[in-house]
Amino acid sequence: MTHYVELDVRPILATGGEPFGRIMETVASLGPEEGLRLLAPFQPVPLFAALGSKGFTHQDREIGGGDWEVLFTPGVEPTATAGGVSAAKWPSPLMRLDNRGLMPPEPMVKVLGATEAMQPGEVMEVLLDREPSFLFPQLAERGHEWLGGFDSGGVTYRLFVRIGPAS
Repeated sequence: MTHYVELDVRPILATGGEPFGRIMETVASLGPEEGLRLLAPFQPVPLFAALGSKGFTHQDREIGGGDWEVLFTPGVEPTATAGGVSAAKWPSPLMRLDNRGLMPPEPMVKVLGATEAMQPGEVMEVLLDREPSFLFPQLAERGHEWLGGFDSGGVTYRLFVRIGPAS
């Protein structure tokens, strides 16, 4: 059974602070049977992928007043997910982009541009030098789902994007 360490980042954000470092410190200090119970004043979508790539699954729920509770539970396989999506239910990628070696924001611009040329349900595979944290909210805003994580060597971030319904 997982024991959850609570971290409330609402006070940090209320004073204009950036809680990401504190969140990552807390995650690094977790034991093998420990997860993170995060309280935030918004749904921290980019964090789902950031901790997903470290092997955590998440369950999120709004707890009132715009505040959110997210339970990050250690999983068995490092992967980033959006909306609890399983890669096993996705079709093979129809498009592949190698965005390694590009400087930000070019990888994000290329991915978002490529999504415009794809049909709902189609999947794109993207290779990147780093986790695309700023891309995740852009994908979510457009209704796309994603899975991703670093390869076993920790060098290449492999991102899969499934195109959402046309808006």
